[in-house]
Amino acid sequence: MRKIRVLEMIDRPSLGGGQAALLALASHLDKERFEALISARDGGPLADDARHLGLGFLPVPFKKTFSPSMTRKIRRILVENEIDILHTHGGIAGLFGRRAAGKSKTPVVIHTLHGIHYLHYRNKALRYLHILLERHLSRRTDAVIFVSEADLRAGEQHKLVPGAKRILIKNGIDSARFEETEAFEKTKRELKWKLKLDPPIVGTVARLHRQKGIIDLMRAAGHIHRGSPGAKIVVVGGGPLERTLRIEAQKLGLQRFFVILGERREARELLSLFDVFVLPSLWEGLPLALLEAAAMGKPLVATNIDGVREVIRDGETGLLVPPANPEKLAEAILRLLRDKDLAHKLGEKAKATIPRSFTLSKMIEETEQLYLRLFRAATAR
Repeated sequence: MRKIRVLEMIDRPSLGGGQAALLALASHLDKERFEALISARDGGPLADDARHLGLGFLPVPFKKTFSPSMTRKIRRILVENEIDILHTHGGIAGLFGRRAAGKSKTPVVIHTLHGIHYLHYRNKALRYLHILLERHLSRRTDAVIFVSEADLRAGEQHKLVPGAKRILIKNGIDSARFEETEAFEKTKRELKWKLKLDPPIVGTVARLHRQKGIIDLMRAAGHIHRGSPGAKIVVVGGGPLERTLRIEAQKLGLQRFFVILGERREARELLSLFDVFVLPSLWEGLPLALLEAAAMGKPLVATNIDGVREVIRDGETGLLVPPANPEKLAEAILRLLRDKDLAHKLGEKAKATIPRSFTLSKMIEETEQLYLRLFRAATAR
């Protein structure tokens, strides 16, 4: 019997959370039942990693603007590769992929919302337009996956998806990936020497987008530096605000102790050098970086927002602060830099409890069950 062919599709081939979740899913699906392929823009780390893992990679020149030619390109990919299940991730892939799947009569179409970003748009008209668009697209979608309970509730509140199609599958990680092997330690030492990353280090791994609140961390940096003069604040990640943030850091005179490293393949090794991990986001789905930092036993400081509250218990597995509040953010970070016992206690508790609640194996199992259920229903029709 032919394996079920699954195409995991996302627009950007970068190193973000959605891409990491997609790659983990595609590479861990049961190979006896499924054949997984990946589709995104070509020429980035996701394409390289997919090919390195032996996964088929089908490039699509995704754009943000409406493009009938792109829809036709995706339709050809679906037909020529005999795709049984199209699983789109994120807004752009979800829009063009689901449109093409309707025209190609792909048996099963699934979409994952890695955070419902448009609910946080400042333009009310644009926000409402996206809500209407999701309602329309969900009619031609067999299931929409929400990665957190908060997003599931928001989807219900805004009537984004019919009830029977709303599925909760939380993000998960493989804790074994964060064990410090000999090769891992070697890379750490090299990075520490090359980048002059001496402790104490306050760090984050995040896409440089308004969502992640990096500007608030930047505004907290002066207070952190005054309270802990030797501390460095390190930001790992790239994105649309990278140039703006670099210019702002220079204007504020922070460049000696506020370091933006850009997108790095060694994000795990860099994360392991942090003395405190901080996530100052304004909104989240369910942040993978927070799970990864917990798996390494890092003391956590994050904003008290939906998604994050499902990961951190304030005062027990980390410290939560109000979003968009640089003063409170700095106070919490300084508290952990000064109180080593508290930092160690919170980091150990996070490591012992958080990864156990968000496992990759559970995420894979629940996704496979969904794939099989929907594919069987489609073939029965």
